[in-house]
Amino acid sequence: MSGGRSGPPLGPDQLSAAVLAGLKSAGLEVAAVLDVIGRALAEDLPVATSPQVSGAPRPADEAAPPGGEAAPQVGEPAWAVDATSAATVDAALISTGSVVSRADGVVAGVPVAVAVFEVLLGAAVTVTPTLADGDRVVPGTEVLRVRGPVRGLLTAERTALNLLCHLSGVASVTRLWADAVAGTGAAVRDTRKTLPGLRALEKYAVRCGGGRNHRMSLADAALVKDNHVIAAGGVAAAFTAVRARYPDLPVEVECDTVEQVVEAVGAGADLILCDNMSLDELRASVAVARPAGVLLEASGGLTLDAAAAVAATGVDFLAVGGLTHSAPALDLGFDLAVPAPR
Repeated sequence: MSGGRSGPPLGPDQLSAAVLAGLKSAGLEVAAVLDVIGRALAEDLPVATSPQVSGAPRPADEAAPPGGEAAPQVGEPAWAVDATSAATVDAALISTGSVVSRADGVVAGVPVAVAVFEVLLGAAVTVTPTLADGDRVVPGTEVLRVRGPVRGLLTAERTALNLLCHLSGVASVTRLWADAVAGTGAAVRDTRKTLPGLRALEKYAVRCGGGRNHRMSLADAALVKDNHVIAAGGVAAAFTAVRARYPDLPVEVECDTVEQVVEAVGAGADLILCDNMSLDELRASVAVARPAGVLLEASGGLTLDAAAAVAATGVDFLAVGGLTHSAPALDLGFDLAVPAPR
């Protein structure tokens, strides 16, 4: 079983200056992105420690990795072979291809997809983004264009699309919610209901779609939920305990009733999460919290159809776990141009 296997170590020197700048401007850690890419590539191309794959010697024209660089020496880590592409595509064949949208949506993760091609093919590939993260697409919109060895392009295609389609799906769903509450003064926020290892990328995609990020981890803000309240002996007791131990940490308190909102406001909560409340209860909670300057976040069972009505109650945020845990992938495809005859 090789599910936890990593590929060869990846470093920022394998990325172009433009991609490095794009990742950094997006607020993404380059090392973390390269780690995701390395693990994703290793699922398709497990590390081979000798010029053999599954016990079979590589043919001479398969010894080089997809980008066409010199083959590693025996015992050095190397990507395994893409068997289908190696068998069907001439190693010398060069062509272009495009990532094209098949649906309406918002793109996110373009520099991540570009990084996949650059990591796998190195200087042998040229990638030209034609859109930026956050841009809307319709069927037929070109997102990026690549040129390089066809074997390598086809090997990198699925990993690049897996990341780009997923992140664009998150951005597209977020945009629907952001558009639904536009003009109300409320914002849509994500949660920690993210895929393990992809939180930073998914939360970045939420930003691309016009949403806001909630806490990134359990350490950068406190959220007192119902089980914490039960364990501590009440809303005020739970809040006081967190404030006493972490005086500088933002503290949000989950409340199920208006009475709990009154208690949380009185205790000094910074932000209150109104869980599964009706519209009338949300309005009553706003009436309690607003004079005290306490922000409110609606959560639990929210639907896109009801988003505008919830936002109109006066809450500051709508917490939507579905932005990340249930976003369908945006339908994007890779179209290879037919190589000119030689």
